[in-house]
Amino acid sequence: MVDQGSARYAVGAVAKRLGVPVATLRSWNQRYAIGPPRHRPGAHRRYSESDIATLRRMIALIEAGATPAGAAQQALAEAPRVSEGRSALLVAAEQLEPDVALTLIMARLARDGVVTTWNRLCRPAFETIVAAQDAGRGLIEVEHLLSWAVIAGLHRMFPPVRRPGSQPPVLLACTAGENHVLPLEVLRAALAERGVVALLLGAAVPDSALTEALARHDRPCVLVLWSQLPATATAGTLRAVREAAARLLVAGPGWSTVRLPPEAPYVATLEEALEVLGEPGPDGA
Repeated sequence: MVDQGSARYAVGAVAKRLGVPVATLRSWNQRYAIGPPRHRPGAHRRYSESDIATLRRMIALIEAGATPAGAAQQALAEAPRVSEGRSALLVAAEQLEPDVALTLIMARLARDGVVTTWNRLCRPAFETIVAAQDAGRGLIEVEHLLSWAVIAGLHRMFPPVRRPGSQPPVLLACTAGENHVLPLEVLRAALAERGVVALLLGAAVPDSALTEALARHDRPCVLVLWSQLPATATAGTLRAVREAAARLLVAGPGWSTVRLPPEAPYVATLEEALEVLGEPGPDGA
């Protein structure tokens, strides 16, 4: 959990302390998420001691010959707060303490934003649980509790935002029979963090409901279809929706067995999906 009281150093004081220009610290904060939260424009941003420790490590790595991007990645990976936060989250989940898990997740979202929190806290925690399940432990209730806490935290910290008129509508949906909706919850929140509202239709959306949802909008939509399992990824779904959607993206491991048409590109990561959805499509869509 982030100790907000420890974040008390202004960027100028940190720059003087580390011997690094203020502009460099701000650039590293923007590019590599080292330092204060980046999603609150105009707020007074303060560095904590853990931020400064991570920056010191990054500087040492650069002086040893690493690139800034590589140094930032390694320094963040080595930061004690990451592993400690993950351990605390797993303990809260295993002890069935949803309030504690939610508090931990919301604190990290407030500090690091959606992508970093998902990649460095939540997803590794799920991987630990799945590994334990593969070893014979049940932990279904633990997995479900953690899923609830992640979704609740995303909804509270990054609710839907008003869409500028120039943006095409974005719809997110799981394919028929697919119940693994959490990855789309993360994508929706990451888009909201960037000022883009996406309508999440939820789990197990039949083809007929997809086409009806697309028809409800006065402009062609961007549609992202998630499939976790091969059984829920079908070419028939793509045929049913591709003419009604301005852009069609597919995501999730389920699509690995489907021969995708050129008009339905596959996005492999959260970052890639955010990048693609931020680009204009054909005819400005």
